[in-house]
Amino acid sequence: MILSCGEALIDMLPRTATTGEACFAPYAGGAVFNTAIALGRLGAPSAFFSGVSNDMLGEILTETLTASKVDTRYLARSDRPTTVAFVKLVNGQATYAFYDEATAGRMLSPDQLPDLPAGVAALFFGGISLVNDPAASTYEALQAREAGARVTMIDPNIRPGFIAGKEEAYRARIGRMIGRADIVKLSDEDLHWLEGSGDLTALARGIVARGPKVVFITEGAKGARAVTATQDRFVAATPVTVADTVGAGDTFNAGVLAALHAAGVLTKAGVAALPDAVLDQALSLGTRAAAVTVSRAGANPPWTHEL
Repeated sequence: MILSCGEALIDMLPRTATTGEACFAPYAGGAVFNTAIALGRLGAPSAFFSGVSNDMLGEILTETLTASKVDTRYLARSDRPTTVAFVKLVNGQATYAFYDEATAGRMLSPDQLPDLPAGVAALFFGGISLVNDPAASTYEALQAREAGARVTMIDPNIRPGFIAGKEEAYRARIGRMIGRADIVKLSDEDLHWLEGSGDLTALARGIVARGPKVVFITEGAKGARAVTATQDRFVAATPVTVADTVGAGDTFNAGVLAALHAAGVLTKAGVAALPDAVLDQALSLGTRAAAVTVSRAGANPPWTHEL
């Protein structure tokens, strides 16, 4: 089982009403939520942990998880409201305005952490859930508790506008979590935000030197690469007509984890010694799955039969 740990929210996506007026339509989303959904659709054993509301928007989230074969037993339910994010698209690129105060996800606390059975092989962390306390510290505590025995992966999915005024604490938390992680995924933009300018492979190797065994880097329309202490593997992106990029990186993460699970290497020892062929398989599934997601509106990851 792969347990995705992080935010679940409602994305309000821009649409045009039948009257021609601009409007917003609600879609279940959140970076980590999207990864859990994509894992389930790709046939990997997927579960999700987050603070989820009992309100009508929370019901949309749980129903969407179940429909994509995601195990919901670890959800921390409460009567607090659901986080909502309004999305603006410019040339297919998304920017966000988050409404997150006192929500079920934001107020997740350490006493809500689940006890995990041995069947949970890997935990995935990331997204805006790592920005604001108490949820951010709660997720970090879960990773710290489990990192010694299970594979952990992190994709910070950095939103600079969301961390304004909190950058120092955020950078410190991300640094600690990257140091504990076995797998790190960053977009090229995120990598430069964290590490500054320079060659992508060299910057990624600097991260590997801090503890992670492999760093996956997505490079937009170019493709993606996997960097270890001795390897640098690259797979070109699948050419598609882009509708929008919402959920692209989240789907890539699921493809990587699903491929590693299918190869039987989603263990501490397995991730520490990934052969070129397995890295290529992970990059291939991640980029092919992400290509389907960006070809249609909203975060709508593919099912296995669509690949």
